[in-house]
Amino acid sequence: MYESAKPYFYGTGRRKKSVARVRVYPGTGSIIINGKTIDEYFGLETMNLIVNQPLEITGNVGKFDVVANVTGGGLSGQAGAIRHGISRALVLADEANKVSLKAAGFLTRDPRMKERKKYGLKAARRASQFSKR
Repeated sequence: MYESAKPYFYGTGRRKKSVARVRVYPGTGSIIINGKTIDEYFGLETMNLIVNQPLEITGNVGKFDVVANVTGGGLSGQAGAIRHGISRALVLADEANKVSLKAAGFLTRDPRMKERKKYGLKAARRASQFSKR
């Protein structure tokens, strides 16, 4: 699809268990995720908005083509990871983008993750019901 000789900017995005490897090419504004268009991949308008936020804030809608490979997690985590990756790549493309992206919080990795299950409990914090007798 995109040959490796074409220059691009790279960014790795992470959210929950999702990891997105994002390449941003100068182009017309197409977004391809795991070989599918953004509408085919997500199907939800809210996910499309999340992915497009860094481009809108920096005023680069229609100026870059985005190609993302994303693995792990659910659709919401993947959308957040792609947003993080696009933001990092846009900073490499132009250092002036860093101010607006940092202010919006798109360069910070969202640290919230699922808490691990502890031994002796049914879930992370859920204990078995107390029985008096």
